[in-house]
Amino acid sequence: MNAGKCGAGRARPRRRFLAGCAGLATLALVPPAGCALAAAGADALRIQRLAWAGIRLQLPRETLFIDPLASPEAWGTALRDRLIPVDDAVGSTNVLITHAHNDHFDAAAVATALARGGTLVHALGAAPRPTPANAQLRPSALWEPQLLGGFTAAAVPAVDGNGDPQVSWVVTAGGRRIFHGGDTLWHGNWWRIARQFAPFDAVFLPINGARFGFLKPAVEQPGVLTPEQAVAAATILGTRRLIPIHYGIAGMDEYVEVEDAIGRLREAAQGKPLAIQALAPGDWLDWE
Repeated sequence: MNAGKCGAGRARPRRRFLAGCAGLATLALVPPAGCALAAAGADALRIQRLAWAGIRLQLPRETLFIDPLASPEAWGTALRDRLIPVDDAVGSTNVLITHAHNDHFDAAAVATALARGGTLVHALGAAPRPTPANAQLRPSALWEPQLLGGFTAAAVPAVDGNGDPQVSWVVTAGGRRIFHGGDTLWHGNWWRIARQFAPFDAVFLPINGARFGFLKPAVEQPGVLTPEQAVAAATILGTRRLIPIHYGIAGMDEYVEVEDAIGRLREAAQGKPLAIQALAPGDWLDWE
């Protein structure tokens, strides 16, 4: 038994060492934000906001979606966003999802995006169902870089309002580094993520501070980042611009957003070196 304890004692430093090496490997594969190519270069990254929390990252011959939502089933008439089709992906196509809730894993949208094949990357131990017919599932451990053609993605910690498995994504492509927060709430890993990856060219963060009435007993606590918390997270991440996502639900008793989320976001960002770029679904990010 003593030998077992000694072995465990030796294993812990080894695990810490290997974890450190994994972090260094991630950093080696993800260059500093904005260092590789000018925004107007031939291989520049373009980003389109989709409905709800979805975005499209576009290189000249490659497409990467994160949490694409193109079907009305998740929210019905409660979501005011225009649903943007995803059947026009350019070149080789892959999809990242932050978690398996149906407003972030829209199985029909993913199947459409990957109709010609591609990889669906998800958090380790949280495979989405149903699996799209032409998709190759790839589980991703935290901090582990995923090479997807011209894109490099790493899953980083997030906290789900329901307590389900969730990650955020750090993606580098075309000389840019971006962060996608899914619908995470506030947590203590922001500083660790910043130490590994900051600064970011842009962060896409949820802002609606929603309270959930379907979890009992119901309490007056947000299950998603509030506008003020989104600004705080963006500040820690050292970003140049914050693009709000995950807001615009109305008329539901069991899912209630903060009022005037965009107004509160702009107010919280006043006096900070942080640009708020509120994009309508279908709009493309203007890096300038």
